[in-house]
Amino acid sequence: MSPGNRRTWALLFLLIISTFYIETSASKLDPFAAKKKRMSEKVRKMFYHAFDNYMMYAFPHDELKPLTKSFTDSLSELGNLKLEHLPREYNGSALSLIESLSSLAILGNHTEFEKAVLWLSENLSFDVDARINLFECNIRVLGGLVSAHILATDSTNRLTKGTYKNQLLVLAKELGQRFLPAFDTPTGLPYAWINLKYGVMENETTETSTSGCGSLILEMGALSHLTGDPRFESAALRALRKLWSMRSSLNLLGTTLDVETGEWIEYSSGIGAGVDSFYEYLLKAHLLFGREELWRMFQSAYLAVQKYFRHGPWYHEADMRTGRATYWQLTSLQAFWPGLQVLVGDVAAANSSHREFFYVWQKFGVLPERYLLDRQMLHPTEKYYPLRPELAESTFYLYQATKDPWYLEVGESIVDSLNLHTRVEGGFASIRDVTTMELEDHQHSFFLAETCKYLYLLFDDSFLVNKNYVFTTEGHPLPILSSWHERLPEAYLPSNWTSVKSEEQPKRASAMSLRICPASQLNCRNNHSPLESVCHIPDARSDHRCLSDEDCGVDSTTCRRRSCSMAGYCGLWLSI
Repeated sequence: MSPGNRRTWALLFLLIISTFYIETSASKLDPFAAKKKRMSEKVRKMFYHAFDNYMMYAFPHDELKPLTKSFTDSLSELGNLKLEHLPREYNGSALSLIESLSSLAILGNHTEFEKAVLWLSENLSFDVDARINLFECNIRVLGGLVSAHILATDSTNRLTKGTYKNQLLVLAKELGQRFLPAFDTPTGLPYAWINLKYGVMENETTETSTSGCGSLILEMGALSHLTGDPRFESAALRALRKLWSMRSSLNLLGTTLDVETGEWIEYSSGIGAGVDSFYEYLLKAHLLFGREELWRMFQSAYLAVQKYFRHGPWYHEADMRTGRATYWQLTSLQAFWPGLQVLVGDVAAANSSHREFFYVWQKFGVLPERYLLDRQMLHPTEKYYPLRPELAESTFYLYQATKDPWYLEVGESIVDSLNLHTRVEGGFASIRDVTTMELEDHQHSFFLAETCKYLYLLFDDSFLVNKNYVFTTEGHPLPILSSWHERLPEAYLPSNWTSVKSEEQPKRASAMSLRICPASQLNCRNNHSPLESVCHIPDARSDHRCLSDEDCGVDSTTCRRRSCSMAGYCGLWLSI
């Protein structure tokens, strides 16, 4: 396939974000400029209310307990111990401070950023007898350090006054080295838990999740490129390849597995907890590192999701072996999916699902952790809302792709709900029960790293002008650099945004296989039959008549192959 045909829509979309504005006249051209300014200031105040209270009552420990104005060390099992029982050398990992670094950079707070870097370089140590979750420590701590290092060394940000000497990268490398023993398994799949001081402990559990061992490549890959040490990327990539080799014949994966035997434990999965960021990292790692194998994995996985999990605008769970539905439920973590669909160019499908998530948000005032679709009711025990960012994240991506002001209204509604229901004197509290709005004494670090960040970027995206970032699953920005790519896809120029080069193209192929955006998305147009989604392949004839299955395409909604009926018409006859 020619280079002109092998366009990556996601890279195009990211470039459009970074070059959309003419700074000198943006406020004059944007009729919503005043509203955006007002809302961005509102979100800024939210962030600092959460951040300042953390620094006052919880720092240097992991997270804030805003109702009692105290702290919790939630990153490791040390969070279950009382203060007097903590190891003598343990002073906290300052998790919320690390998570806040990129948010401080985006807000332009050079002073707080520099103070945080100085404190971390002088006080943070990973030589502690603490059992930590590899996945959570990777996306929160390693990702936060790597992203902040890159931002600190970018002269255009002017975040430090010449005082930065790669201290965060030194810390990140030390942490990465402490991760490596977790990958020493017969399969190459890492243990879910590891002791930072002593490595994998005796009788450690061998059970982990798909996301737990398949969502390490962005942070560990970036660490390898920054340090020149290939071990981190190699370990994460080996685990990812092994995981992909365990997929079913339907290109579906389960939720939990055994890292020593490589056998599945839970065969049912979806796009929510336990597997969500696996899909996200396949695409984003392709963008960041240019690996073609990751694109091929993502393409197959995405089409399988659309075929076996999607039901209208909703996504249920299914058995990886048969594709049969298992659980009909919405989970709050699924709300990231529309944002990922925007990156791949499936904007219509993203908008459809996003509106349903927002409907549930409006119904309860926030997004409950689990909602039973088949019964149209809350899950009886998982009725909480821990300040999750996924709906705000997807809202940000959809606004960037469409510039539809409706998404600004969604963002304003989210901001108002958070201030109404979760803001307290000591920060922002999680909600224990969305039916009563009873509060829980916990301000998760991702509220600072993601929720506030995506809401702020929705209303003020000046940080993205002339820059090209991929955001990790924890909201930490990593720049797309040609030096990190095996083979950088052809550069996108403004002249390429509204049309595809008129080179010979395979007929009746999907937008995903051609790597072009579907028709009508962001003013993109194709030179042949309109493609309604990234998996859509039109029928051979516009009247849908056929002589055989070869004349039929792929349905734009379900991504299922259409077949030719006895009457000679293409349709989803086999699924009726």
